[in-house]
Amino acid sequence: MKSRIQLTANTAPLLLIGSGLTQYVGAALAIVLFTQVTPAAVAWWRVAVAATVFILWRRPWRMRLSRVDWGRSALFGVVMTLMNVLFYEAISRIALGVAVSLEFLGPVAVAVMGSKHWTSRVAAVAALAGVVSISGFGVNVQDPKTALGIIFALGAGACWAGYIVLGQRIASQRSGIDSLAIGTLAGAVVFLPFCVTQIPKVVASPVLIGAVLGVGLLSTVVPYSLEALAMSKVHASVFALLTALLPATSLLVGAVALQQFPAWPSVAGLILISLAVAVASRDTTQGAQNAREVIENAEGISD
Repeated sequence: MKSRIQLTANTAPLLLIGSGLTQYVGAALAIVLFTQVTPAAVAWWRVAVAATVFILWRRPWRMRLSRVDWGRSALFGVVMTLMNVLFYEAISRIALGVAVSLEFLGPVAVAVMGSKHWTSRVAAVAALAGVVSISGFGVNVQDPKTALGIIFALGAGACWAGYIVLGQRIASQRSGIDSLAIGTLAGAVVFLPFCVTQIPKVVASPVLIGAVLGVGLLSTVVPYSLEALAMSKVHASVFALLTALLPATSLLVGAVALQQFPAWPSVAGLILISLAVAVASRDTTQGAQNAREVIENAEGISD
């Protein structure tokens, strides 16, 4: 039991960092694709490619799942796909950093409402402040295009909250990656009518095919598999708080790979996020310790 507790406390942040690293490379490819394919279509291709990979890998038809399990996994996939569509529509209209800050309101809400400890709630607020410090707002809400982008980003945040809650419940009961296979297939099918007109254009271009394959693998298959593993190890509120690592990771990647060194507000944001994650990790370890003590006491009574 002890090794499992340590694994739970120590690996979830690393899994989220790995998820962020691959997602940012995929996001770069997606932004390039926006000049050729609509954002919603790029999001659909992202999920469709992932669905193909997951279906061939996990073969969900061999799983012994109830209708309820299939339904929950399908709903999870539709919410995830809608989150991607809304986020891509948002970053096609407003700056990426602004969209990330607004979208992060979803995980913050999950962290605040799902935690019973006041320290975790303070940490959630600190994480939000850190993301805002890194990204910054500075938007003109009077511009219709910007206003629509903000609405899309807030919608993506609401879907992100649903993604975390549904995903954690599923991953705590069975393989989260198996559920991804069902979910991505459901998402691709549901959103196909909205993107079907863009398919011939992509299929006719080897360059575009290669790009959407890259987006699907780097933005969904790899990172969402890592997130599914992380969801199986921590509570939804803790996972939501740990998602603050994603914008922080993007800042570090920019500094190392692109020589884009952060200004002092971004450094302050990194410090706030680091403190928030430290609190979340401590709460996770303490909760696991309490659970172990309860089990040991119960075993002692039964003996």
